Amino acid sequence: MTSPAGPPATGGRDDERRPLKLLAVTACPTGIAHTYMAAEKLAQAAASRGIEMKVETQGSIGAENVLDDNDVRTADGVIVAADKDVDLSRFAGKRVLTVGVAEGIRHPEQLIERVRSAPVHGVDGAGDNPAAPLSGGGRERGPVYKALMNGVSYMIPFVVVGGLLIAVSLALGGHATAKGYVIPEGTFWAHVNAIGGIGFQLMIPVLSGYIAYAIADRPALVPGMIGGWIANTGALYDSEAGAGFIGAIVTGFLAGYLVLWIKKVRVPRFVQPIMPIIVIPIVATTALGLFFVYVIGKPISWVFEHLTNWLGGMTGTSAVLLGAILGLMIAFDMGGPVNKTAFLFGAGLIASGNQTVMGMCAAAIPVMPLGQGLATLVRRRLYTEQERETGLAALFMGCFGISEGAIPFAAARPAQVIPANMLGGAVAGAVAGLAGVEDAVPHGGPVVAVLGAVSGVPMFFVAVVIGTVVTALVTVTLMEVSGRRGRAEAAEAGAVEVGGVGAGPVPAGVAAGAVVPGQPGRDLSSAGAGAPEVVAVRASGAGTATAEAGAAAEAAGTTAAGTGAPEETAGEETAGEEAGARAATVVEEADLDAGPEVLSGYLTRRTVRVALCAVEKDAAIREMAELLARSGRVADGAELVATALRREEQGTTGLGEEIAIPHAKTDAVTAPVVGFARSAEGVEWGSPDGTKARLIFMIAVPEAAAGDEHLRILALLSRKLMDAGFRERLLAAPDERALLAVLGEVG
Repeated sequence: MTSPAGPPATGGRDDERRPLKLLAVTACPTGIAHTYMAAEKLAQAAASRGIEMKVETQGSIGAENVLDDNDVRTADGVIVAADKDVDLSRFAGKRVLTVGVAEGIRHPEQLIERVRSAPVHGVDGAGDNPAAPLSGGGRERGPVYKALMNGVSYMIPFVVVGGLLIAVSLALGGHATAKGYVIPEGTFWAHVNAIGGIGFQLMIPVLSGYIAYAIADRPALVPGMIGGWIANTGALYDSEAGAGFIGAIVTGFLAGYLVLWIKKVRVPRFVQPIMPIIVIPIVATTALGLFFVYVIGKPISWVFEHLTNWLGGMTGTSAVLLGAILGLMIAFDMGGPVNKTAFLFGAGLIASGNQTVMGMCAAAIPVMPLGQGLATLVRRRLYTEQERETGLAALFMGCFGISEGAIPFAAARPAQVIPANMLGGAVAGAVAGLAGVEDAVPHGGPVVAVLGAVSGVPMFFVAVVIGTVVTALVTVTLMEVSGRRGRAEAAEAGAVEVGGVGAGPVPAGVAAGAVVPGQPGRDLSSAGAGAPEVVAVRASGAGTATAEAGAAAEAAGTTAAGTGAPEETAGEETAGEEAGARAATVVEEADLDAGPEVLSGYLTRRTVRVALCAVEKDAAIREMAELLARSGRVADGAELVATALRREEQGTTGLGEEIAIPHAKTDAVTAPVVGFARSAEGVEWGSPDGTKARLIFMIAVPEAAAGDEHLRILALLSRKLMDAGFRERLLAAPDERALLAVLGEVG
């Protein structure tokens, strides 16, 4: 007896006579090159066997060739080659094989054979293979990181909308009172403030819920969200403060893995249909909720009580020490029990006439969002576009004392952001304590000083500014030295190998800008600055270009370089020879720009090289960046190299089939540019099929163009490079002109 959806049979004469129809989904979390290469490989393998196949691609450019209900109903099996979460619920009742995207590139034929006997995917997710291998030699982010970032991405809109509504309502309708910064009840701005408050109430459950969802799919969403709400509601476990975003992270992972465990429990067949919609959510929600209230919540309440008592015993100690401790506590969990302890301690002393303690807290409160917002401005390249937009919102929220504006950054990078926040908060609190700053209302941020609730306003702002700067600098420093953003400093230092005026003689057959072992190169920064002056030297007969060769430059294929000529030759040139060299340069400039238009003109003869000198990946990227600089579109070569190397940290751009496509989205280039070089020996690139990269493309686009052009170029190259004949023609082309003609096939 078959399942209701009718999984394909695996034997019998009817099955043998009927053509097999398969579906596939390919997806890559860091780009679309692997996505399209896997799609092309699977389609080619299916076509060679006479099998009908439709492939849906899910990449940064969005879903394309989407599978509809009709496709699923008539399919015999589904191959999911992905390194990101793919909704499998639509394939219930079908044979589903889940693997990493690299498997789709390396072994498409084997996947087609394996899907015939793959397990049938049930409505509750039974039959999944959660342990799909990762591409890039295992360098892709693990499931814990992906789940955390999934929760953060869904939380950010709630933080931004809630925070900005609260900030605007406070600015336009609030007044400083003894009870804090208050908006009169029943007014328009009170309603706006209440709407913003709902956003803040929801952000913690959303963070928890979507962490759980990423781990165990839809059945985990309800337990995760309710668990997050419980974590943030301290009254449920006798605490004056909830556990905040840290508690939400804990409940999210607990809910996700609890649901995964329940899914593995064998139940009678008649119970299976109600498992994902009734049994799993109820059991997981109840178990998680009670566990948090009775097991996790009690220690939180204990910590809150004892921290309050401990702070009470410190009121007679050094103001600087007390301010530093309060700043550390305010910055630690931003709304959690530690933060609330410090805040309520300061607020409680206002009534007794001690406003100094609240002054310390008020200076520390805005430091976290202001510091994180400032960090996104001073080191834009370290952040995604969404993070930079969140940073601007955090700056606005910080001005109004809304510390929650920094939560998305702390949740995404706790190891870097929380220590930076705490250090900045401690500095701000200590400076405020040293200066004797006072705050008459239980609120913080620049807004209370502007409205007259703070005494010692100049030193209050000094404390806030110093704390903000410390937070921002420590954040970007920790990010740059961490594993996630590592090698930025090394890349900038390594760029010196590519640069340096006064290059020595260039070996025959090697481009002048190439990195030659033992030879200094050219400064990439200057290379990109002046397009007309930077003309690479390609020696076809002689080892160097001299002024006497200027007249024969077009015929010999040799270019006379302005700034790149050897020093002794430059000293012998006469005015007439210089004019001849300039004329030869103009001829060569026109020759380099001639040829077919490839990728909308982003790839020209200037950015094509027959022989790559580098034998290691990092050196190859530097050499490719120098090649792109010949286009005149590179404003900062060192930054281009650093960005490309950081992209490699996220996952290899080696695609297999002897191909690598390093790419960078950075304002180090003024316009999109593409380069191509061929390596005779190959460069070890960590490709999924283990091959060395011999065909190397490098793509660089400015941030403003990254959304469309970067993805379009990757898609075009990825599809075309799956053509074995095209790759063979690239390997066989004798010179740049022939290479450009072959590359013209890309479009």
